[in-house]
Amino acid sequence: MKINLSNAVKFESRHNGPTDTEISAMLEKIGASSLEELINQTVPKSIQLDRPLDLPAAKLESEFLKDFKKLASKNKVFKSFIGLGYYDTLVPGVILRNVLENPGWYTAYTPYQAEIAQGRLEALINFQTVVMELTGMELANASLLDEGTAAAEAMNMLYAVKPREKKNAIKFFVDEKVFPQTKAVLETRAEPVGIELVFGSIDSLDLTDENLFGVLFQYPDADGEARDYAAIVAAAKENNVTTAFAADLLALTLLTAPGEMGADVVIGSSQRFGVPMGYGGPHAGFFATKEAYKRQIPGRIIGVSQDREGNKAYRMALQTREQHIKREKATSNICTAQVLLAVMASFYAVYHGPKGLKNIALRTHGLAKLTAKALAQLGYEISSKNYFDTIKVGIESKSLNAIQSLALSSKMNFRYDYDTVFLTFDEAKTLQDVASVVEVFAKTKGLATPDLSALASEIELELPEELVRTSEYLTHPVFNNFQSEHEMLRYIKRLENKDLSLVHSMISLGSCTMKLNATAEMIPVTWPEFGQIHPFAPTDQTAGYQELFANLRHWLNEITGFADTSLQPNSGAQGEFAGLMVIRAYHQSRGDHHRNVALIPTSAHGTNPASAVMAGMKVVLVKCDEKGNIDIEDLRSKATTHADELSALLVTYPSTHGVFEVAIQEICQIIHENGGQVYMDGANMNAQVGLTSPGRIGADVCHLNLHKTFCIPHGGGGPGMGPICVASHLAPFLPGNPVVKAGGEQAVSSISAAPYGSASILPISYAYIAMMGGDGLKNATKMAILNANYIKERLKDHFPILYTGTQGRAAHEMIVDCRAFKEVGVEVEDIAKRLMDYGYHAPTVSFPVAGTLMIEPTESETKAELDKFCDALLSIRAEIQEIEDGVADKIENVLKNAPHTATMVLTDDWNLPYSREKAVYPLSYVKENKFWPSVRRIDSAFGDRNLICSCIPVEDYASEEA
Repeated sequence: MKINLSNAVKFESRHNGPTDTEISAMLEKIGASSLEELINQTVPKSIQLDRPLDLPAAKLESEFLKDFKKLASKNKVFKSFIGLGYYDTLVPGVILRNVLENPGWYTAYTPYQAEIAQGRLEALINFQTVVMELTGMELANASLLDEGTAAAEAMNMLYAVKPREKKNAIKFFVDEKVFPQTKAVLETRAEPVGIELVFGSIDSLDLTDENLFGVLFQYPDADGEARDYAAIVAAAKENNVTTAFAADLLALTLLTAPGEMGADVVIGSSQRFGVPMGYGGPHAGFFATKEAYKRQIPGRIIGVSQDREGNKAYRMALQTREQHIKREKATSNICTAQVLLAVMASFYAVYHGPKGLKNIALRTHGLAKLTAKALAQLGYEISSKNYFDTIKVGIESKSLNAIQSLALSSKMNFRYDYDTVFLTFDEAKTLQDVASVVEVFAKTKGLATPDLSALASEIELELPEELVRTSEYLTHPVFNNFQSEHEMLRYIKRLENKDLSLVHSMISLGSCTMKLNATAEMIPVTWPEFGQIHPFAPTDQTAGYQELFANLRHWLNEITGFADTSLQPNSGAQGEFAGLMVIRAYHQSRGDHHRNVALIPTSAHGTNPASAVMAGMKVVLVKCDEKGNIDIEDLRSKATTHADELSALLVTYPSTHGVFEVAIQEICQIIHENGGQVYMDGANMNAQVGLTSPGRIGADVCHLNLHKTFCIPHGGGGPGMGPICVASHLAPFLPGNPVVKAGGEQAVSSISAAPYGSASILPISYAYIAMMGGDGLKNATKMAILNANYIKERLKDHFPILYTGTQGRAAHEMIVDCRAFKEVGVEVEDIAKRLMDYGYHAPTVSFPVAGTLMIEPTESETKAELDKFCDALLSIRAEIQEIEDGVADKIENVLKNAPHTATMVLTDDWNLPYSREKAVYPLSYVKENKFWPSVRRIDSAFGDRNLICSCIPVEDYASEEA
């Protein structure tokens, strides 16, 4: 037997599930002679690419990691004293290893199926509790994308809830000391919806202005100063003006809470609670407000409810997907939280507890104060008075270059402003770092470094009485019982065990593409060369990142058929908004300011119309025909009617119904003939890569969900990434940043706070493309289509498949119609809950068609896993048949009682008309690896009627633990 010395396992064979033998068996079941025949029956020949993707050859996993380490080493990890909302932090090892690096946490989906997501939901309740108690507010959501986004959402919410006396007010005052990146995001979001931003000093604020509806302060501000805003807030209330604070959670362990000053909204970032800077993200923004605004708060809120037996249980409360319900009337397009990062921040607070957090804050403040005293002794002017972590050092302008040169030679980054140096401290800094900083300033003057040990003995907390926090926080047992690593480890594991993720089974969510998140892709995320870089670090220190960005943009351009890419949008919905803002800027550059109509098919994702409204557009809906395709004549009619005002068409391809519409090129042509641009929603890109492209079909811009098609994990509901790719005529308008040069020559203002969005997770998609190569990516798309059609063939005789292509094929997903089962009282929700007993997360429920399941298996699942899933659905169909035949009761049956918990089946008084085994072991394979839901079906209505969004009261907690 000859030995092939070049033989090695390609990454593609690890990523794609089906083997050659399985492919043959599935093709036989489908009735296709080959994979090529199946693809030709699925994807219209007219839009198929006529050449392979021009991408580098695929790398082996070991080869990629070796080469990528060299790229990473081009980043220089300096000590950062820049601040401005981004800080070094020490990620506790128990959280790093058991959460951030643990697929049990990072591969879970958004907790829409609450019964199998109780662990994440509890961690998010903890996050909300931390935010509520530190800010002094009554209500908080489960995170937003970043601090800039949170500020924009606060502005929009306060605009929406204006009192009658202020119904015509359009001015929103922003303190000039708000972080620059936040101001840029506010500018982007304000102008399209008619809000007038006013920047200035708080001391110049005229609260009697009848046109003023809201104010935003930074606390502490960009210069590091904290001030008492109580009198200003009180005066604002007298004038029907609402107030928002951008606050620092760590500072709030020492400073008076904004809620105690009367704030209406408090926003910020939880980054410094154990989440690396990562060159800008991802980090969990936070949003806290008053109970009175609970119906207007953006994003997701986790609430305490109860299950069918009255046990406490968590769920997403209120308008958790309100943009899908209200569509163009939605107040926000937020569809992604930062769950994984919020979970990390919440565990950080749990692990340190209130005492530990306060000690970290005191030490951080103490290092800043020690530095200030030492520099003052050297003769430098310290203009900071009431500061937390940031001091403002006055210098002679001629000394700036010398200070900067000495700091860089000591591998330190300061923040500079002509004749001022700002120094920001954090928990990762030490007394040695203070000595290094002071030495730089001493050398600049040719002086000896002061005796820091003597000065350190004099450091005390000396803030005005009105700024010193006196109220308690984090008194709940969960923040006081897990300070030992052993107990913390067990708590994390206890919560993890309550959640179903990709480590358990396939998650077949249509439109959400839950595919393999390979370990080799994840490994670089925690490398310090990517994690410990400040987003405003000098560009020459980030050569590795710049090379990564350049390569990734080039690859995504090639995959989409477009000319340029912006990596800035940090969610799919942000990508939608970014794409529409770029289209808007393009029209305005041509003098077409009147082009503001967005045509949107009725089948579109709910974020599409919400994003269009945010971009200042008027939504006009386009009908779909009985097959789910865009009604061409209705589109033509509306495009012609609105030809003078037409801005864009928003189209998803393949369609939301899982079909490659054959008329897509005609659709694009109609829009272009009437002066509009075509925005393609990239949610279903997993069916396009390597086979066709947005550029090939005639689109002008698309966003890409890197957390779907390109393997960034969903993280239990975030992070997400939504870069936009554009044709050459739109490239000049790609979004910029006020601190770091980014975007096009005529860049629209910032979409996200950081210049490259959530940069530290881009290595995941980079790794995926590098290890798959062009052929591998194309094969993955083929496997996704094969797997979907195999499931369709197995199910079609038992469940109606709602839409298919012209030759009877599905794309990468399909819609299974469950509406007929209502005749015997079975709802699609019952099927979703029953799937939990079989060890599966439900497919997408009731979207885009009510009463249906949308199934997408992805390319990463083997035939064996697909068969188990199909067996589960067919078994459930047989259970429905028992109800139809009168064998099973319409009320007391396995579907209506699902899911079944271990506690339920272990009870002595089992009185249901079916066996325990039927309830929890419906198929033999379930016995081998049973996943037990931790609660029974949750009463959603109870949770909305009794909204509790913080940790369960101590007395309830104590009784549950007993």
